[in-house]
Amino acid sequence: MHKRKLTGLLLIVTMVMFCASLKAQKPERIEPPSWWIGFQEPKVQLLVYGKDISTLKPSITYPGVSLERVILVENPNYLFLDLSISPEAKPGKVEIAFKKGTKTISKGSIDLKEREKGSAQREGFNQSDAIYLIMPDRFANAITDNDAVAGMREGLNRQDPYGRHGGDLEGIRQHLDYVQSLGFTSIWLNPVLENDQPESSYHGYAITDFYKVDPRFGRNEDYKKFVDDCRSRGIKVIMDMVFNHCGSMHWWMNDLPEKDWINVFPEYTPSNYRLSTVADPYAAKADIELTTRGWFATAMPDLNLQNELMKNYMIQNSIWWIEYSGLQGIRMDTYPYPDKHGMADWILRLKKEYPDFSVVGETWITQASKLVYWQKDFPNKDGYNSHLEYLMDFPMADALTRAFNEGEGWDTGLQRLYDVLADDHLYRYPLNMVVFAENHDMGRMAHFYGGDLRKMKMAAAFVATVRGIPQWYYGSELLMEGDGAKSHGAIRQDFPGGWPGDQINAFTKEGRTDSQNEMVNYLSALFQYRKASKVLHEGNTLHFVPLNEVYVYFRYLGDEAVMVMMNNNDSHDRMVDMSRFEEILKNYGSGTEVVTGQKYNLDTITVPAKSALIIELHK
Repeated sequence: MHKRKLTGLLLIVTMVMFCASLKAQKPERIEPPSWWIGFQEPKVQLLVYGKDISTLKPSITYPGVSLERVILVENPNYLFLDLSISPEAKPGKVEIAFKKGTKTISKGSIDLKEREKGSAQREGFNQSDAIYLIMPDRFANAITDNDAVAGMREGLNRQDPYGRHGGDLEGIRQHLDYVQSLGFTSIWLNPVLENDQPESSYHGYAITDFYKVDPRFGRNEDYKKFVDDCRSRGIKVIMDMVFNHCGSMHWWMNDLPEKDWINVFPEYTPSNYRLSTVADPYAAKADIELTTRGWFATAMPDLNLQNELMKNYMIQNSIWWIEYSGLQGIRMDTYPYPDKHGMADWILRLKKEYPDFSVVGETWITQASKLVYWQKDFPNKDGYNSHLEYLMDFPMADALTRAFNEGEGWDTGLQRLYDVLADDHLYRYPLNMVVFAENHDMGRMAHFYGGDLRKMKMAAAFVATVRGIPQWYYGSELLMEGDGAKSHGAIRQDFPGGWPGDQINAFTKEGRTDSQNEMVNYLSALFQYRKASKVLHEGNTLHFVPLNEVYVYFRYLGDEAVMVMMNNNDSHDRMVDMSRFEEILKNYGSGTEVVTGQKYNLDTITVPAKSALIIELHK
């Protein structure tokens, strides 16, 4: 080939390669995509991802925003940028120039916004609330066009208990009247963020993008609309978040920023799931490491909150969702499994920005002596303070699965409920326990109560009247069954009537059986009453040791009092001599049962077999 032609060809190839390299050196992702003026912490840390992006020098020229630090990591495809935002900054698009020398190679940006008025003062969920738990994929399908999304790994298969069934945010939004009719004031949705996994991704706990709602549920804008509509109705929304793990198909898994971004082992190593090791003063370090660093499942890589960049990424993500969508609560999945110090840092950061915001931790520990380690201000021997105010009351849930199936004993039947309450001396904040009989991981009540409607009504009565914040699992008012120990899919059923073409619509009275309507009506009466009962929200508790399987307890506040009487005998009504409760009843002369409206004097009261009476007391 002629030398001049060869030189020209080489020049063209070089120019093409140079242009390709310039094209590659651009940010593919900047997270978070937006931030706000006016936070107590004026800094935000951006994760920037792009091919060889670290070879470029970022710069910002935006009034009130300064680039304070550029952090390089092991992987040249990442940059972490610390921005400081002045209170005087104005909303707008903050452009970031990525330069080589003086030449700008590429640009990126984030949106800078004003905070919603009153955002810092928002009220979280509290004892005045009752929580309705919904699995979004299984509640209602309003938009069938998003049931399967092109390019996503898993499509629709409603016949598979572990498949995608098509429920979405709009379906839930369209049935808010139903939720309100039951008396619930808060909604907890299982995670709604993208789970682009090849199978069994319907539950939401294998997140593949922490800044994106799963398109099969809707868009980010749809989630915000859902929260806005709930807030306009006086319903608080609790977002289910996961700091312990992500999905194996998360976008960063093929190109991690740093080797210790996740907890890595030579081969797959699961957690030992022994949460007692974290608080155990005698625990071997190897056991603690396995508990907190082992993976939850093969499809869920374990996130390393000891990595400061990772910890800050997750903390900022939670703040982003609170501010973006207007949340009033967070339920944190697998709370004790990540690094406990990182989790405490998270709570402190949230409280700095939202002093009255509420977080409840999933702390699946059924012994109060071990569970109290995780509640704020407990005097732990190691000096650890979680700063977490609200806990899921797993000791009570464990007792509720058994109590109504057993007869009288020193530690069986209703004595189980008494004993769990007797452990409240351990908690710094016993009113901050979220009380439930079941959830999306446990068996359905109708399963472990053998389909006995009487037992289910007793459980509902107890959850609605005992100290703390009640939580109910969607569909149990329809007597849905399912053994969670055998199949999670079996306890995450579709709500009848939530899908186009469903032959039965259980959202309506006409679409329910007599037994279902009996349960729905009872539940509604309970929680509509509770909604306006300050004594059930804030009241003290006085209870009496169960005798003959009759358990009587009182909630009282000032001059107000509610008496709950439970008869756990299977076939015997019990006539109760009320003189035993003189220390509190001396202040009252009569009472009204809150569900039936029946009037009672306070000499003797007959409690029907397998039932509960909830009696508002009168002077």
